[in-house]
Amino acid sequence: MARVKINMPEKLGYTTQIPVRITDINYGGHVGNDSILSILHQARVEFLKSMGFEERGPNDGVIMADASLIYKGEGFAGDLFDIAIGVADITPFGFDLYYRITTIRNGKTTLITEAKSGMIFFDYNARKVARLPEAWKEKLAVYDQDIVSTGK
Repeated sequence: MARVKINMPEKLGYTTQIPVRITDINYGGHVGNDSILSILHQARVEFLKSMGFEERGPNDGVIMADASLIYKGEGFAGDLFDIAIGVADITPFGFDLYYRITTIRNGKTTLITEAKSGMIFFDYNARKVARLPEAWKEKLAVYDQDIVSTGK
């Protein structure tokens, strides 16, 4: 069976921490796959806020076009997730975000998830894709792994 592959950048320039809530735990006794996506959503909102952006403003914002997640380890109630985020493939209409979730347990770093989401700028009034504003491109470029790694 084919597996999803994500070419994770080595360095992800933004970090935040999100605690695992008891409501994130599923019947398997670990963080559920749906909760991981919700935690990534929260991290993305914090990342955009750090640049002065909102995921959704009064008229426009970003929508998720796609998401890929690879589960590498289990998360448990009480864990504090360290989430690193980087940017790549900034286009006239959107960008990709890369995420790495880790936690420190018993003095060791445990990799929980690697993920990527494709984000598209969206005009909510016209209900269609819109051009990514220059202000977004400029601030996202600071975290753009394509520029960092290739010197573009």
